[in-house]
Formats: sequence, C-alpha cells, structure tokens
Amino acid sequence: MDSLSIGQLADATGVAAGTLRMWESRHGFPEPARGDGRHRRYEADAVPRVRRVLSERDRGLSLAAAIACAREWSPAAPASIFAALREARPDLQPVRTPMWAMLALSRAIEDECLARAGRPVVAASFQTEGAYRMAEARWRELSRTAALAFVLADFERSRSPRGGPLEVQIGADEPVRRQWALICLDRHYLACLVAWELPRQPEGRSFEMIWSTQPDAVAVALRAAVTLAGSRLARRGAGVLAEGTPPAPDSGSALASRMIGYLVASGPA
Repeated sequence: MDSLSIGQLADATGVAAGTLRMWESRHGFPEPARGDGRHRRYEADAVPRVRRVLSERDRGLSLAAAIACAREWSPAAPASIFAALREARPDLQPVRTPMWAMLALSRAIEDECLARAGRPVVAASFQTEGAYRMAEARWRELSRTAALAFVLADFERSRSPRGGPLEVQIGADEPVRRQWALICLDRHYLACLVAWELPRQPEGRSFEMIWSTQPDAVAVALRAAVTLAGSRLARRGAGVLAEGTPPAPDSGSALASRMIGYLVASGPA
C-alpha cells in the first residue's frame, strides 16, 4: 500500500490532523517520513497503531502510556501463540490437560532446557503476574545463560529486571492473556508447550494443550511470542530466527521420558 498523507491518516482513524500533529510534537508519534516536498507521509501500519492508541485510551490509559503500547505493539501480531501454532500445524492436535499435569509438563521442559541447552532463547506466557512470581526463581536461572529470555503476563508495566527475563505487559483483553506457553530454542535442545485455558470446570482448571519438539513448530511458537512481545523484542527474535532453526536434535525421547516421570511423581492433587 502507498504511504498516507496526514489527511488520509486522519480520515482513516477519525483522529483530527491537528491532534496527530500535537501527538507528534509532544510524543514523537506517529512518526512520519518526509518526502521531497517536506510533507508528512505515513506507512500503512500507522493506521492500526493510531487505532490502538484510541483503544488503550478507552481502557483508561494516559495518552503517553497508550502511545508507548502502540509503539511496542505489532499490527502483524497473531491473535495468540496457540492460534499461530494451530494455523501453521493443524496436524498437532490439542489434548485436554488438567492444571496439575500442566505444571508437571512445564517443569519437565524447563528442567530439560536447563540440563541440555547452551545459549537458548526462552519465552513463556504466564497469564498472571502472580503465576510468574511463583516460578520467578526458576526463570531467573533459565535466563542466566540464555541468549534471550522474556515472559508475558498481566504486569503493571513492562520492565527489564537485573538478573531476570524481560517482563512484558499484556492487556486483560488480549487473547494471549488466557494462554499458558513455554518455548525453548537452542541448537542442542528445542521444545514448546502451548495451551489455552478452558472455561472453569467443576473439576477444576484445565487447558487444551499442544507440545512439540519439531523445529518448525517451535519456530512458529517463538515467532508468535516475540511478535506479541513488541517491536524491540520482535527485532531481536527475528535475528535469531533468521539464522535458521537448528536441526532437530534428539529432544523428543528424552523429554518424553522426563515428562512421564514428572507426571507419575505429581499425580492429581
């Protein structure tokens, strides 16, 4: 699509041209290119980004905070990690899994990553900050030798804590908010577990879950996670993926054995 003038951007978003100029003057957003005539020209993705600002403002964010969210958000982001993986690999059928089993399977993947990976890229979606804080010590250990480590949850804000993974805020209305995901990609070991939480059942919390050690599946899950995490992480993740997904190591059998052992040891509460 051709670039847009400020008038066209105003028409497409419902935000007056004068308001767009004010946003640019005070916040550097939306950022135009300048043609030979020094007129503002905007890339096509300026339209969904401006609309995202309006959406975040409706949720109660300040203008500065809403613009910060729009800067980090990628219009090309998938609806969720689970949706991206199901679309790319419909042959990977989800399995209904209770909460206690999700914890055991996740622990198995994390421990196998700690035992076998060298400089992995590790990512996770924790739904809530509280769930992440319960696992924070383990994730600090995972991130200690990682090439890139980040977690998504309903944090109050995104931040880069010393000695831990990057903490990426996700909104309550985003589909990834209901998802549980864990991804490890390394030349020695790769695996992913991605699930979405079913509406609460009488027997307790349960999920539809997919796990895989196939390189293309892990790459799809990681690409979706870094895109959802925002433009800066997306650029870093793109650099990792551009190097090519590692050839498939023998991750599956060792991980499956560890998973079975952890499931047997955990059992239903």
